Amino acid sequence: MIDALASANRLVVDARLRPVIGSAFQPTGFANLGAAEFQRPGRPPSLLVESVQSMTNHLEALGFDGSARRPIALIEQLPWIAVSAADGGEHLTSSREEPHRLASAYVRNAEIAGQGGLDWLVERLGLRPKSPIDWRAIYATIFQLDPLCLLHGVFFSDKGFHGNPKVRRALSAVIEAHDVAPVVSGGLKRDDVQFTSSEGRGAEEGYGFVPFGRTEYSADEIVLSASLDLAQLRGYGLGPAATKLLTLVAVWELRALLDGPLRLRTACDLEVEDVNVRRPDGYVLPDRDALEQEIASTEVVFDEPGARPAMWPAVKA
Repeated sequence: MIDALASANRLVVDARLRPVIGSAFQPTGFANLGAAEFQRPGRPPSLLVESVQSMTNHLEALGFDGSARRPIALIEQLPWIAVSAADGGEHLTSSREEPHRLASAYVRNAEIAGQGGLDWLVERLGLRPKSPIDWRAIYATIFQLDPLCLLHGVFFSDKGFHGNPKVRRALSAVIEAHDVAPVVSGGLKRDDVQFTSSEGRGAEEGYGFVPFGRTEYSADEIVLSASLDLAQLRGYGLGPAATKLLTLVAVWELRALLDGPLRLRTACDLEVEDVNVRRPDGYVLPDRDALEQEIASTEVVFDEPGARPAMWPAVKA
């Protein structure tokens, strides 16, 4: 299943996508920039449909049950940090939901195991002023606290973290469209109660008829490209079982992404036409069910086995 990846440096996958309905799709937009159009030398115009950072969010979300506010059953035994309110224990956020993951302000400003979160993390990471960073210890500690940070990256940028250790993403994806053209349309927000605006009851307050314009795009080709840095996973030095588990979870996320609905925005609903594994040559992505069975049967020892739940509880001060 993943044994064929043991000697490969990268798993690179390309998937051709198409809109579920019609030909147009809503692009990602950036404040003060609009749609992210770009030009490849000598090629027709292209468009960034979904950025690397946004695709990381989509991949992470596959393993987290947003309504239950906890990881899905498949990976519920992997460690993570949940942050709760001090008054009543209401779930606030977690290392699986925060953009900065373990390095989130909510984690470092919480209380964990009787310590301030920042001090607790610094102690476990072994960060000491005037001492070099022990990267192998950093990777081992992150694996014990939230192993998915080793797939999706984490940056301990606060000044309290000596050396500001940063783990880059091992799993990345992006969606681009090529040979694109704008699709300009418009609409009208109706108000059959109040046809014309009056003082204090105009468009700004949500009343009256409001015409609007919108710009979507069509494309000759929409491509999702993903890369898993297998050499990076092995370079953590975590041992065969832990490396296998990280690889399985990463491949499962990619498989689940391609199998599931790709509705990125209201009017950006895409589906997969075909999948091609670019590297390693001849490799075929395993089925989702087979990956889930393999993940369930992979045994890895975490800190204090049996003495605590997979979740590290943290309380927001």
